[in-house]
Amino acid sequence: MGDYVLSCCSTADLTKEHFAARGIYYVCFHYELDGVEHPDDLGESIPFPDFYKAIEDGAMTKTSQVNTDQYIAHFTPFLEAGKDIIHVCLSSGISGTINSAKSAAELLKEKFPERKIYIIDSLGASSGYGLLMDYAADKRDEGMNVDECARWIEEHKLNLHHWFFSTTLKYYVRGGRISKTAGVFGGLLDICPLMNMDNLGRLIPRYKIRTKKKVINAIVNKMEECADDGINYSGKCYISQAGCYDDARAVADLIEERFKKLNGKVEIYYVGTTIGSHTGPGTVALFFMGSRRID
Repeated sequence: MGDYVLSCCSTADLTKEHFAARGIYYVCFHYELDGVEHPDDLGESIPFPDFYKAIEDGAMTKTSQVNTDQYIAHFTPFLEAGKDIIHVCLSSGISGTINSAKSAAELLKEKFPERKIYIIDSLGASSGYGLLMDYAADKRDEGMNVDECARWIEEHKLNLHHWFFSTTLKYYVRGGRISKTAGVFGGLLDICPLMNMDNLGRLIPRYKIRTKKKVINAIVNKMEECADDGINYSGKCYISQAGCYDDARAVADLIEERFKKLNGKVEIYYVGTTIGSHTGPGTVALFFMGSRRID
């Protein structure tokens, strides 16, 4: 491993064990469930099934990003140990946490002028953001120094594709993302919106697809269209799911059947409590390396 630290936020939605095995450190967002604050700690405080069951039962959620003081507390021990830092933030298209990270870095550079602190906007979210961190750990382990690794992340983050679908519009209505009227008609027509993340890191609805079966096929078709080498894709593939494992497994099975050269099996994770507070249950997200996102 290089003599520097790879760091991210808990919204990268991998497991505690995965982060530890790859030598990736994380700092936790926070969320409220019916007015009670909890850390977004990868399902430790409240297991993910309990979290999504609470939302289904009507619990209200609210999220808060990592603030400057939290970042200072997170970064300082590494700097005191003589380590440089690459910290990759949740997309600026959906969160302002990168501003807090940059403020913390500027303050700490005054105290540790000999250390390097890179703050990078992932332009990604959930396990796609996690997959970017996993690739960065590969580059570190291959011998890239801190400058080379930071440059690699910046140059390749828009090659990390994020495609999402939701099997229910209920939580998009509740969060004000679509109107009640659109939600009613969408429900009657069995609409499952297919979305992706654009080059500014924003979640953009792309297609209105009727029935879950069709949207599952459509998201796999998008992978064939956009992935490196198409059906011969040989990279890693991650999926995250918001309390709908069977739907995620159906996507994974199709991918493993179609893409014979995958680097290992498709890995399935939970959409964490921060992102899940906004999507609600029923969201499946697919992540892979491909053509550069230009939009």
